[in-house]
Order: sequence, then C-alpha cells, then structure tokens
Amino acid sequence: MSAERLPLTHDAIPESRRHIYESDPILSARDLVITFGRVVGLDGVNLDLYKGEVLAVIGDNGAGKSTLIKCITGAYVPDSGTLELEGKRVTFRRPQDAREAGIETVYQQLAVIPALDIASNLYLAREERRPGILGSVFRMLDKKGMKERAGTSVQNLGIQTIQNMGQAVETLSGGQRQAVAVARAAAFGSKVVVLDEPTAALGVKESGMVLDMIKQLRDTGLAVILISHNMPHVWEVADRIHIQRLGGCAGVITPQSHEMGDGVAIMTGAKTLEPTA
Repeated sequence: MSAERLPLTHDAIPESRRHIYESDPILSARDLVITFGRVVGLDGVNLDLYKGEVLAVIGDNGAGKSTLIKCITGAYVPDSGTLELEGKRVTFRRPQDAREAGIETVYQQLAVIPALDIASNLYLAREERRPGILGSVFRMLDKKGMKERAGTSVQNLGIQTIQNMGQAVETLSGGQRQAVAVARAAAFGSKVVVLDEPTAALGVKESGMVLDMIKQLRDTGLAVILISHNMPHVWEVADRIHIQRLGGCAGVITPQSHEMGDGVAIMTGAKTLEPTA
C-alpha cells in the first residue's frame, strides 16, 4: 500500500513545474526514527521526492540531514519507519542495496581513484566484459566500449571541459573530478541521485559547472536530493527545500515562497512555519 502523499505546504511552485507533482512521489519516507544511544538522530521524519525535481535538504550541524540521507541510501537502518520506492516498500541494509534499486550517491569525500582514468572511474566496481568468449572465458574487460559509453555519459550532462576518457583523474581540477563523480551517478542512478555538498571546496566557476549539471540531471527526469550548506546554491537550483532541525522536519518551502533569510531563520529556530490545516 502506497504511503499517503504529504501535502504541498506552499503554493509558490512555478506553473511550469507544477506538473511534476501531479504523479505520485518516486521516493517516500514515513516516520523515520533512529537513535544513537540517548541521542535522537531522526524523530519521525517524513519526506517525499518526485521525478524531475531537485529537493534540497538543509539544516544546521546536528539537525539530522546527513542521518536522513544515510537512512535513504542504506548506510543506516532506521529503528522504525518506512521507505517506499515507486510505491513499493523497500528496506536497505547496506548502500549496495540502494544502488541496486537505482539510488546513487555522490559523497562530499569524492569516491574517485586519482590514478585511474575517467572511464575506469565511471565504471568502478561495474566493469563490463567484452562480448563473446573473450569476456566469458578469458574475462577480458571491454575497455574500448566503456570509454565510448563514458564519453556519451559525460556529453549527455553537457560537460565540455572533459574530452579524453583516458585521462587520469589526478590531472583534473576539483570541479572536473566532481563532474566525473556526478556523471557516474547519473549513468547508473536510474531513479534517484543524491548529492552531498557537491560544491564544497570548489571555486566560483567550478561550482557553476556543478550547478549546471544538477539542473541537467533534473531535466533528464531524474529525482535529485541535494544536501548543502551553501544557501545561494540551494536557492538557485532547488524546486523545494526540506528543512531539518533538531532531528525533525521544520518544514518544506520553495525558493519562490521564502527568501534565503527566512530559510536560515527556520533552520535555526528563529522562525517557525505555520502548521497547515
């Protein structure tokens, strides 16, 4: 049985984006609770994510945003609560379970191997063998095919600064390395892509490139969760903003319904949202 849809507690979604919310959420979390001894990590958190949207998750340190994401991506198993993916209840006991279900995560600490080339990083732990007897018997990798498909994945994201899939990742800039990680998530995240602080420690130009990639992911129909402390970046790319505070959800707003100062005030407790009827 599908989870009850959460009400959209705002009416400021642009008309051009409202069609996204006419269908059921692709991912739903209900009443998630997790504790670490006497510390409450999540206290009954609900979340809905829709195809073709960027849902930002913001909150102060210790608010539970990372804990929420880890429950969604299989790094943590909640003590109670439910997760549904495409209307079906799921249980992730490890990150591999979430990946196999179509949820890819790009963590703040980039999981790329500097000494390997771009194509090898994109297919890391997903290497493909050559067709026929060369792959099945001699277990030879399809390096040429992986390079070609890696190039297609990068081009589909509109990444112009990376051309040679045989280039070692250690020769790339920070923004280009982030682009490789995002491209890998986009290539294998068939349903949901989670981005944890993707612009941290990047310059203005490189951050702009990553933000453009996030918009491109959304426009291809993927559902994107963005965790970020950078409020200007959140207000630039997010369709909706889920605010975590003290282990619970303090509300969901949009960049059109609230200014950045309002979002920060709600996040810190200086302001509260009026409860919906």
